[in-house]
Amino acid sequence: MFEELPMPKKPRSWARFLLASAVLLGLSLAGWSWFKSKDQTSDALSYRTGAVDRGTVRVAIAATGSLRARSTVEIGSQISGQIVEVLVDYNQRVARDQVLARLDPATSEARLTVAQADLRSARAQLEEATVNWRNSEADAQRKMQLAERKLIARADLDTAISQRDAAQARIASARATVAQREASLANAQLDLQRVVIRSPVDGVVLMRQAEPGQTVAASFQTPVLFRIAEDLAQMQIDLAVDESNVGQIKPGMLVRFTVDTFRERRFIGTVEQVRLAASNNQNVITYPVVVGVDNADLRLLPGMTASAEIEVNVRENVLRVPNAALRFKPPSSAIPATPSGIGGNSLISDITLTSEQRAAFEADKKQLDQQSANERSQLSAQGLLPAGQSGAQTMVIRMDGGGGQPSAQSIQQAISKRMLEAYAGFRATLNDAQRAQFDAKLSNISTQAGNSAGRASNAQIWQERAGALYTERVRTGAADSTYTELLSDTLREGDAVITGINRE
Repeated sequence: MFEELPMPKKPRSWARFLLASAVLLGLSLAGWSWFKSKDQTSDALSYRTGAVDRGTVRVAIAATGSLRARSTVEIGSQISGQIVEVLVDYNQRVARDQVLARLDPATSEARLTVAQADLRSARAQLEEATVNWRNSEADAQRKMQLAERKLIARADLDTAISQRDAAQARIASARATVAQREASLANAQLDLQRVVIRSPVDGVVLMRQAEPGQTVAASFQTPVLFRIAEDLAQMQIDLAVDESNVGQIKPGMLVRFTVDTFRERRFIGTVEQVRLAASNNQNVITYPVVVGVDNADLRLLPGMTASAEIEVNVRENVLRVPNAALRFKPPSSAIPATPSGIGGNSLISDITLTSEQRAAFEADKKQLDQQSANERSQLSAQGLLPAGQSGAQTMVIRMDGGGGQPSAQSIQQAISKRMLEAYAGFRATLNDAQRAQFDAKLSNISTQAGNSAGRASNAQIWQERAGALYTERVRTGAADSTYTELLSDTLREGDAVITGINRE
């Protein structure tokens, strides 16, 4: 008989399946809940902040240029010839009149010999002309005596005088020839001296382009054989400054610069001259600015590229704010709806009102809020209203159309007039004592709002208070690469300002 096999226990398998399904479902729900909470948490923005503090703001103009010695002398050869000896090398210090190189003197010596011979010949011709003149003079004197006694014809006397004058002219010509030969001799002697090339200054050899055996041709242009820097302890930078900034630069201004080989060190220089020789490179006009540099330790070398900043204005111990705070713009979704009414419930604080009077106040306030909100929407659509603008500042823009800045007094009068008109219904319900209290509060709030809105401002700064965003309009002054000076008193030292949004 066949043995009957046991059947699988279905209930236990279904229990395991249900248990596994429950675990998976639980994990799915937990993951969904976690991601959902994560998404909700990510919706809340986290802001980076900086502090308003006091310090120094340095306004600088950036420019680049190259270092060079104050005086660099290029030395060449005034005569042609072959170099037979070079006595100096790169970076060698040389003294004034020190021999740098020598040319082959053979050609110059031969020219000197010819010049000396020509001079001797000219002097001999001068002697001969002098002797001839003496004979002609004596002959003329004798014939004058004979002519007085009428022993010779007058024509013989005239001939003798003519010969004497001709001999005298030949002496003058011979003397001129001697002078010419002397000049040629001096020139030949000078050329012989020029075969020895000497340093005209004390300095350091920066460049040497002379080698023994090299032929120098100085017929049309003097070849440069050596370049010598006089004093590397005093150098200069030739900066190229854009035309838009050159008007701010004056001699004596401090210059801070760095070079690539000493990035960790900042060197100091002084503006010495703003030159008028403008250059045009692809329609960009720049002017050369000469900066003097003390290089006592000789660490700076000619030709190094200097990245410089010319300090045109230094403001010390001023209230300043990080530049990032001025560039920050919150997302539109994070900008809170700003109440448009001026004063709000503070107008009726400390005033005992009936329920009917309070209802009248709330009705007037609601109408004013709606009217101001409509005005802000219109100004914002026209691009005249920055985000987060207050009700008083909306009044200023509505008064001048977003153009010039009206006076604080005119702003106060406009705000006070508008408030009286807006709360006319509420004021009608008040008795004399209540109306006096309300008008005093209204006058005080209008004055404060007018003064705040009347301040000239050219920047906007955001702050976070109790989880909400608030904005301040401020006046700014000098600015450098990190900080900007605050000229208005709307912020205090130590106030936190938003500089950006933390990104996870």
